[in-house]
Amino acid sequence: MPLKWVLHWQPNAGTTVNSQILSEVSQCVESMNGAKGGRWKSNLTYYRPILKEQANSAEYPRDFLGISLAEQPNKYYFILRGQRIVLEADSTIQTIMEKLQSYKSRVSLNFEGFQYQLGDFRLRVGKVVPSHSENVRGIVLEVEYLPVSSLEKSRQIMEEFVDIWQEAVSERSLPGHFMHMEINFGEYGLSDHYTSQHTAVQYATVMAQLIATVQSTVQLARN
Repeated sequence: MPLKWVLHWQPNAGTTVNSQILSEVSQCVESMNGAKGGRWKSNLTYYRPILKEQANSAEYPRDFLGISLAEQPNKYYFILRGQRIVLEADSTIQTIMEKLQSYKSRVSLNFEGFQYQLGDFRLRVGKVVPSHSENVRGIVLEVEYLPVSSLEKSRQIMEEFVDIWQEAVSERSLPGHFMHMEINFGEYGLSDHYTSQHTAVQYATVMAQLIATVQSTVQLARN
């Protein structure tokens, strides 16, 4: 499958993400002659165990992430970041989990927006919003390079494209920038050949970064 990088918006210190920035970013893609396509939506859910007895706590992972991806509607992905484990399951596993009642959803975030085609690249620009709210918590950008599925072989062209993108965004003088987190996929047992499990790991990393950003913003506000 095509390789992709998932970038997230890092706001400048003392600023927050809003829909105006999202609109500017979308306009930026269109100004690069990106052909607007359909909508897309992925979801990430943070699970905690429902412990009947405290003695059982050691038997369960303390928490994990569940991810549904726009590109694989019939699959569901589990990430245990502490143990560096990623698992792929059938999407019906969510129904089974509800019946078992071993874990409960603590936080659920939607990643949703529009996709664009730029030559051999597909871009997905999306807002990050809680499942039952319209408050924008973040912005993500998927950069997908369609001809190649090797992480190493695509590295140079991806870096060059992202550099061009960053330059285009910087011309709009927005209060922040997009960040790409380097991930050692080998720690998760993943190879150089790109799969949807690589995408799931990237979203888990973005989630952790978003939480850290929100927490630091709250801390600044208190100070």
